[in-house]
Amino acid sequence: MAIVELKNINKDYYLGTTVVHALKNINLTIEKGSFSAIVGPSGSGKTTLLNIIGCIDKSNSGSVQIHGNQIDSLTDNQLTELRLFNIGFIFQSFHLIPVLNVLENIEFPLLLMNKYSKKEIRMKALDMMEAVQITDQKNHRPPELSGGQRQRVAIARALVTNPEIVLADEPTANLDSETGSVILTLMKNLNKTRKTTFLFSTHDPEILKYADSSITIRDGQIDAN
Repeated sequence: MAIVELKNINKDYYLGTTVVHALKNINLTIEKGSFSAIVGPSGSGKTTLLNIIGCIDKSNSGSVQIHGNQIDSLTDNQLTELRLFNIGFIFQSFHLIPVLNVLENIEFPLLLMNKYSKKEIRMKALDMMEAVQITDQKNHRPPELSGGQRQRVAIARALVTNPEIVLADEPTANLDSETGSVILTLMKNLNKTRKTTFLFSTHDPEILKYADSSITIRDGQIDAN
């Protein structure tokens, strides 16, 4: 079953009088429960593609369907709700809140959902901390953590809402190769045990050994070769 379907997606950016064709006629299907990679060099359109799938950006033309929702027709409030309840995000720069400790960072999206009691929020956050093996650092703030520890927190925060799909934009870019391998193995294990769909971007072809399938993108176009 498809969780993401893109049809004839085009995205242009305007830099003064210059038009940048970021994505050109993209057709893509991501299956539920898959662990897939978008691979390509810097500037190829990987992040733009993830942002459109994550409802952070909008295409200029084409059709986008996420978890059965035709997002082109959704209001801003409906898009916000879709992101909060169905999509998890992991960024290469972590995007953790520096004044909150590990536990509070993981709890934060659950608070935004306005759906659970304080006790339920705490239990869900503690469960995810254990899953990503960051429990010992629960009272530490992000500046006190290593890069690998911060990414574990980011993964826990992305998964704590039990999203249908997690989008990871270059999740190992700011990590050394050994730590990056540990993080990808962790993500792969969570994909298997929790059946969460993962779609991540990378410019490093070595990372492809972790993916079930891959999509190569060059100059805004999917490479069929």
